[in-house]
Amino acid sequence: MTALLIAAVLIGGAAVPAWAHDASGTASGSAWPEIVLALLLAVVVGRYLDGLSSLRRRARGGRSLLHWRAACFLAGCLALAGALLSPLHGLAERFFWVHMIEHELLMVVAAPLLVAARPAAVLLWSLPLAWRTGLSAGLVGSTFRRLWDVATRPLVAWSLHTVALWLWHLPSLFDAAIENEFVHALQHTTFLAAAIAYWSSLLRARHGLASRGAAVFSLFATSMQCGVLGALLALANRPLYAAYTRAPALDPVIDQHLAGLVMWVPVSIVYGVAAIPLLLAWLREADGRVRRWEARL
Repeated sequence: MTALLIAAVLIGGAAVPAWAHDASGTASGSAWPEIVLALLLAVVVGRYLDGLSSLRRRARGGRSLLHWRAACFLAGCLALAGALLSPLHGLAERFFWVHMIEHELLMVVAAPLLVAARPAAVLLWSLPLAWRTGLSAGLVGSTFRRLWDVATRPLVAWSLHTVALWLWHLPSLFDAAIENEFVHALQHTTFLAAAIAYWSSLLRARHGLASRGAAVFSLFATSMQCGVLGALLALANRPLYAAYTRAPALDPVIDQHLAGLVMWVPVSIVYGVAAIPLLLAWLREADGRVRRWEARL
């Protein structure tokens, strides 16, 4: 849940100046969104490192796990910066295949890393005691917490992820995101929030035969639908998105085919590979239950 809040603050913080920039008709080269996003990212990382230092001083054990999660968090923030603050972001407005890489950095790199980091405790430890106590008490039993618990149930999370993926790839919405910075920020926020909910649902499925089975099927289903969407883009014989046909930097059909291959091959592989350890754990648990049942006969 903390990862979702971080993502919303980081990307959403860029949406206001981006919207103001569009509404005022200022030249499209405004750097305000990137400046705001970079500052927010620096603040979050700074608070995290401060909290990490506090926890390390108090921890008597488990430092290796703490360091592992810190590495995941910093790598996730680096992936966010790579997607939204690097030259990749500017190139994504000219090349569809680069835009697809940007989205996958958010959904299959940054999101699982932030979820694996589980940064809530570290960030809380960066705050004064009164704030830490108040925030902890406020989140327990809150409406937002209950909604998040629902959103991270396997079927709900998979549905949200699927809807976000297909909805934003409708030509009308995708073109709107290219042409309007506020819509673009909303697209990125939706992708990242849905991905964080999805990967969080998989983290919840580490124990229990039924939950592990649901997670395995969820990952394989996601891998298949990414493959289907990628194939639709890679095999189409005409451009589907008008935004990339206006003064194109690359032949629009070739550009679209490359974007489809990005979605089809590496992304499908990531979800498929992620399913393997869960599948093995599921099979081991199922085999253990069968053996215990046979022993009682």
